[in-house]
Amino acid sequence: MYNGTPDRKLLDTDVTVSCDGCRFTVSAGAVIELGPGESITIPPYLFHRFEMPEEGGLVLIGEVSRCNDDNTDNYFYDEIGRFPEIEEDEEPYRLLCTEYPGC
Repeated sequence: MYNGTPDRKLLDTDVTVSCDGCRFTVSAGAVIELGPGESITIPPYLFHRFEMPEEGGLVLIGEVSRCNDDNTDNYFYDEIGRFPEIEEDEEPYRLLCTEYPGC
């Protein structure tokens, strides 16, 4: 985890997060491991990524914002599009909003 700025600059400063209501500070680049049922609150402009260990069971990850606007809420260190490219290996059984005929 790294603190960042709105213009996508990484800061090598300590990071403060909240895990299940308990605030704590770690150094930049730290890894925080969550156990079953635990959650983490990440403040705005905190660069982060989720990784799952090789061993263990199934993992469910989700991000929730108070009010999400995909055009202004999501900041990525490397620019990516709204929908990543999909390499089709079979016919879709659910369509994205941009895939319906006539759109």
